[in-house]
Amino acid sequence: MTGIIRTYKTDDEGVLHFREAWYDDEDQQFVVNHGVVGHQSKTNETGVDDESAVEGLMTAFAAQCEEDGYAEIPESEQFWVVAQIALKTKDGTERDRHLERKAKAALTGELAWRGLGIVDRSEIGNGHLNIFCLCPDVNKAVNAIKICVRGEDLDFTKLTVAAAPHGDPTAFKVKHSPKQGVGFSL
Repeated sequence: MTGIIRTYKTDDEGVLHFREAWYDDEDQQFVVNHGVVGHQSKTNETGVDDESAVEGLMTAFAAQCEEDGYAEIPESEQFWVVAQIALKTKDGTERDRHLERKAKAALTGELAWRGLGIVDRSEIGNGHLNIFCLCPDVNKAVNAIKICVRGEDLDFTKLTVAAAPHGDPTAFKVKHSPKQGVGFSL
């Protein structure tokens, strides 16, 4: 069974749009989510009585996206955006692990419903919580991360955000920091 199909298209004015589709087995619905990257998306759900029809719906969705000029953006053309939150201890506490779960869930929703990418993984070490996001648009992703962290009370004053091309994960450049002129290290 196909997981999720996520496609993008840049319009004539240079605005990036997205369309994605997946099957929600719990609610037995075929879900299509779409909109302008960086903005709250619109979602359409269609009830599916026969699970065998899902593959056909996914195939038809992919064909329609291709016909309309939408395509997947290869990971190699996307960016790593890391939300880094300073912790009080080097290896983290149970409280920090709770923060990790809460932050990952919040960022997953914030990015997904705006076509801004996915939360790939997280790690705690060297006094930091690092949440790695794979994103098609760095600036919009950084803004969404800042809004999300502030809105979820995840201690905005300890947030640093850095980005690097997918193919060069050692080339991180700071995009937001509570202190000016501070470098970034994982």
